[in-house]
Amino acid sequence: MLTGAATVFTVNDITASIAHYRDAPGFKVTFQYGQPTFYACLCRDEVALHLLAARQTTRLSGNGGICVFVQDVDELYAELVERGAKIIKPPQDYDYGMRDFDAVDLDGNHLTFGMESRPRG
Repeated sequence: MLTGAATVFTVNDITASIAHYRDAPGFKVTFQYGQPTFYACLCRDEVALHLLAARQTTRLSGNGGICVFVQDVDELYAELVERGAKIIKPPQDYDYGMRDFDAVDLDGNHLTFGMESRPRG
């Protein structure tokens, strides 16, 4: 039985990335590991993001992606704009039944926030 998952984004400057995820999309730091820090976990509601310093791995930074399902995509969009998140595409409805928007972090890791499209009437 699968009980959970966490995306791990590789980042160039983990200190700056921790601050970014705390300030722009509103995640809370739940743990940091290493001296100096090279791994961290940040959570918001039921979503956990892990950050790994590029100096600790052969993975390339900025190549990650996650799709986060939300209750109100337009409300979250407005909040993230206000917080200064780097939005690359505003919310729109798609024929695959989702309404979503895209943002990127400091390294270009891609975050899509979406919900089921509201019926048009």
